[in-house]
Amino acid sequence: MNAETWDGSDVRKRMIALMDKLTPEEGYNLTVLPQVRFLRSNRPLSLTPVFYQPGIVIVCQGSKRGFFGDQVYLYDEQHYLAVSVPVPFTMQTQASEQAPLLAIYLYLDFNVVADLILQIDQQGGVAASKPQGMLSTPMDRAMSESVLRFVEAMGRPLEAEILGPALVREIYFRALTGEQGGAMRAALTLQGQFGKIAKAIRRIHGAFSLPLSVEQLAAEAGMSVPSFHSHFKSVTQTSPLQYLKSIRLHQARLLMVRNDVSAASAALEVGYESASQFGREFKRLFGNSPIEEVKRMKASFVVPPPGWPASASPIPSFARPAMVLP
Repeated sequence: MNAETWDGSDVRKRMIALMDKLTPEEGYNLTVLPQVRFLRSNRPLSLTPVFYQPGIVIVCQGSKRGFFGDQVYLYDEQHYLAVSVPVPFTMQTQASEQAPLLAIYLYLDFNVVADLILQIDQQGGVAASKPQGMLSTPMDRAMSESVLRFVEAMGRPLEAEILGPALVREIYFRALTGEQGGAMRAALTLQGQFGKIAKAIRRIHGAFSLPLSVEQLAAEAGMSVPSFHSHFKSVTQTSPLQYLKSIRLHQARLLMVRNDVSAASAALEVGYESASQFGREFKRLFGNSPIEEVKRMKASFVVPPPGWPASASPIPSFARPAMVLP
């Protein structure tokens, strides 16, 4: 039975029932696995700027739409989202008290991914294709059944501790060998010009609070400034400076929400010299002043504690700073 004729409704019903038990709190529900968290949202979310780290998002109930440049990415009960490089985009969700959004976030463990890619390449399992930083892929039978086994195990403490890591690896494998696995593998192995830009993104994430120029980044990538700008925009759908600004603003929001620091302190910590400029650019991105946005975030979401997901070794430093909320 192929993916086109497979119904999968029974599997989805079982997933939803299990996820309902695994998400007792609205917002983030952390797990025994540092790279995995579950999300429940009882309300729809209007268009919201977010910043996704490399990972896989599986929606068991409800739906999300990501707006990335001129592209729309649907991830719902029948599609999962795979992100290979940190990207800023705009998201909206469908959810209600009666049918809450239930989702699984798996941050990529790059050591596990690298080992899988090596084995897949050795076996000649997936043809290479053009690298892409974000992919919305249909939930085929193999992926659905892998996810079901995973959520079943996560509901049993002993199995979650012992079998959970292997089941996460299985989900990674499904994504890397699925319909768009070749594009994901090409992105994660930093092939071609995409790879040069991914390394520049890593550089930006490692030093976002320091002065960085496009000329400096282009030189480090071995490109002319126009070529670097063009390739960077093709990967991230934004310019290098706008990308840097987005990282700083998202990180400042996280600092204010999670650590209760003032807007002025957050601005200084992420690299702004002018508090007034920070305030203007923050409101332009989020649609609220820093005070208003912090109040909204605290009222709407359960915020992960300090150290999450930074404690999720071995997620690399470039994937840590700008965490999606949510």
